[in-house]
Parts: sequence; C-alpha cells; structure tokens
Amino acid sequence: MRNLTITLGVAALLLVLVTGWQVGACELANVEFQDDMQDIASQVGTRIGLAQMTKDEELRDAVIRKAKEYGIELDPNQVTVQHSGSGVSATVSLSAEYSALIKLPGLTFRLHLTPSTGSKTLIWRTFGMNVPTTPAPTNPSN
Repeated sequence: MRNLTITLGVAALLLVLVTGWQVGACELANVEFQDDMQDIASQVGTRIGLAQMTKDEELRDAVIRKAKEYGIELDPNQVTVQHSGSGVSATVSLSAEYSALIKLPGLTFRLHLTPSTGSKTLIWRTFGMNVPTTPAPTNPSN
C-alpha cells in the first residue's frame, strides 16, 4: 500500500511539473513577445523626425515576424493596430490574440493569451509587485 501511495504521489508531482513547465514556457514567450511589441510600437525614428510613420500592414508584418521567433503562429487578422494623436505626439498601440496548445497525457487544452503594448506583464500583477512607470530620480549631488 505504501508503494502505491508513493507511486501515485510521484505521478501527481510529475503531472504538476509538466503542466507548470508548459504553461510557464507559454507565459514567458508571451511576456517576451509583448516586450518586442512595445519596441515595434515605439517607433523612435518617427518621434525624432528621422523616419516616416510606419503603415499598419508593415506593423502587422513586424509583429507576425517577431511572434514566429517565439514559436507563435499569428494571422494578420489576429493583430490589431490602433493610432492616437498626430505628428510628434502620435502613438501606436499593438495587440494580438492567440491560443497556445497545452498537451498533457490524456488532456489537451488551449491557453488564451492577449499581449498588448498598453498593459503590464502578468507576472508583476500576479505577485503584487509595483512596477515603476517613471524612472527613479537620480541624486545629482553624488
């Protein structure tokens, strides 16, 4: 009886580890992808007058290329591009919707993910950490 309990406990532990590993890998790829989307949306050259505003199709293509680097398959209709403001104060918001397939022995489910440039990453909210939105002040007297 003791061996059966140990075997079932080890099997349950392995199942939890495998599930956690797959979900964690999907979440990590999502967080990194969201960071890259923020870089794409920032369009630094446009803000300082060195480049023209990028077209929506070019932004979608850039997001799709970045997604492929993380093993995420996206169609153009899964990527949303929104503009606000004009001129130097123009901003671009990007978002995407996709599902990651999680495969377990005897069970398969989809994890729905929605990275966007306007949201904080899930891990910070989950652990209740405060993420500063502005840089910390520096002490010029040093």
